[in-house]
Amino acid sequence: MPIKKHDFVELEYTGRLKEGSFVFDTTDEKTAKEAQIFTEKSQYAPIVICIGEHMILRAIDEFLEGKELGNYALELPAEKAFGKKTAELVKMIPTSKFTEQEIKPVPGLRLNIDNYVGIVKTVSGGRTVVDFNHPLAGRDVVYELKLLKIVNDKKVQVESLLRGLLGVKAPVEVKENKVAITFPAELPEKLKTELAKKLAELTSLEVSFEVKKEK
Repeated sequence: MPIKKHDFVELEYTGRLKEGSFVFDTTDEKTAKEAQIFTEKSQYAPIVICIGEHMILRAIDEFLEGKELGNYALELPAEKAFGKKTAELVKMIPTSKFTEQEIKPVPGLRLNIDNYVGIVKTVSGGRTVVDFNHPLAGRDVVYELKLLKIVNDKKVQVESLLRGLLGVKAPVEVKENKVAITFPAELPEKLKTELAKKLAELTSLEVSFEVKKEK
């Protein structure tokens, strides 16, 4: 049965540069170790995404809609992957701006400035050049994709949306057509309203939020 928009699917993937076949991302621990990109902080396991919600690279999301379960290879030009490299995103910043914040810029240092991630390219003459292009900008890539199954478990669906929409993991309890989600602190009312609406739309569950009680 073809996968439809708003279906939840379990997916494995490995992303490689088209030129040189260097692995830059994978859900498989063995592949990560062989490519020498393994990190203890990463979780290597299949992921669950909701088709059409762009919880993964948009071009992959669009490619998966209408596909059957199974293995696929997807080649993406730079503009459909991580974008073209643009000179406008290479900024020259006075080195004093960093030293004022007790940061010593050196080539290769990754920085987060106003929620934009950049990499220091050069430091000289009181000026620091920072590249805010995505590290893979300008590179054509190839993804190996494996669609494992359609996920109907409501708890798993909600958990995947929390990770995809908020980047968080929270206790989830599903009973019949209702779901209770426990957060460590109260969420802003606007966020709760929008989140409840989105979760109800995608899972058909009535959503309530709780705050973790201190012991």
